[in-house]
Amino acid sequence: MPLVISDETLRDARLTEGEARVEIACRLFDAGRLSLPAAGRLAGLDRNGMEHELRLRHIPVYRPTADDIRHDVTALEGLGD
Repeated sequence: MPLVISDETLRDARLTEGEARVEIACRLFDAGRLSLPAAGRLAGLDRNGMEHELRLRHIPVYRPTADDIRHDVTALEGLGD
């Protein structure tokens, strides 16, 4: 289903169509609604380009869970043996 954003709305937002796609993709990724690959497809960007756009907006690419951190700590502790 296509989403239509009027030229007037884009002008009011001072965005090109491509810029709007990137902005929407970044916001949906930040909200957890799109994965990084899906957001990149929406934005028309490869992984590096999408990560760059996220960094420009101070949106973290990776958000570790508590389990991820516990796993990392356990792995690091094992290195000290």
